[in-house]
Amino acid sequence: MAKSVRMADIAGKLGVSVVTVSKGLRGKDGVSEELRAQILHTAEEMGYEVRGGREDTNSYVIGIVTSSRYLERGSSFYWSLYERLLTHLSAGGDFGFLEVVSPEDEEGCVPPRIVQEGRADGIIMMGPMPADYIRMLDRLPVPFTMLDTYDTSLPFDTVISDGYFGMSAMTEHLIELGHRRIMYVGTVGATSSITDRYFGYCRAMTEAGLTVTPDMVIPDRKDSSALDVHLPKDIAQRATALVCNCDLTAYQVLHQLTAMGLRVPEDISLVGFDNYALPDVAGIRLTTYDVDQDSMAKASAQQVRDRIRDPLAKRDVRTIVGGPIQGESVRPIVR
Repeated sequence: MAKSVRMADIAGKLGVSVVTVSKGLRGKDGVSEELRAQILHTAEEMGYEVRGGREDTNSYVIGIVTSSRYLERGSSFYWSLYERLLTHLSAGGDFGFLEVVSPEDEEGCVPPRIVQEGRADGIIMMGPMPADYIRMLDRLPVPFTMLDTYDTSLPFDTVISDGYFGMSAMTEHLIELGHRRIMYVGTVGATSSITDRYFGYCRAMTEAGLTVTPDMVIPDRKDSSALDVHLPKDIAQRATALVCNCDLTAYQVLHQLTAMGLRVPEDISLVGFDNYALPDVAGIRLTTYDVDQDSMAKASAQQVRDRIRDPLAKRDVRTIVGGPIQGESVRPIVR
């Protein structure tokens, strides 16, 4: 049957790359008319159904672009998201290639090499990047989507987690347990995710009649780069609970609290966000919010396919809902 024949089979018979076959079947630049005719003839000969010069089952080469700062630890939320993205691209017959952008290329707005070499049918930008870099990606001759980030001033397709309502739910949980002195840990404005989660925290506090003041926010980084948390020495007097914008920050906070002689949750409760597994050197399971990485990756893979097929379609923003995960880092306030 036609479906059993893949572009890789055609490429193997002709001695060319899968990318070349894809371009030939879809009439894209970079393939001579002679070679394109050979590709179309071979495809029909092998039983690979072609309609109107396009393959019946589209297969695309997708560049997955992300900043090196998100992968420096060797294991991170974005490595996990990337692996799921590859799985869902492959399930649809597509090919995903990771391109890690250096700080120099990011600052200089250097186009991804996979695009410079004409190998990409589309791009997924994974994680926040500078606005100038995003605008550069938009000027490239390939469709472009974003994953786990967005910017209201830049009208591009994006898939994000439900940071606003998710963090509101985590804060409400603490309030229901009797906590009133709750502080937020995260540098507001550093990324869209951190900012969304901050406003979710503010929503829950405001609805409970609790005022949020600037001194109730503890920065966790100078910008969108490496974490740098410094808890105030009187944290135990100022707060009964801390809401952290992500699990990486929560674990840094946990270690600092331990170093200060404070116990979690006996002296102070702690919640994170992401449900990203880390080596648990403190011997405690974190109460957190589960970001549905698999659904995010699946939606992003479909979104970039849709954008390739219809470059002029209306902007698509997809929010993926997760849910709270109960751990051991929170306890009720005893009155």
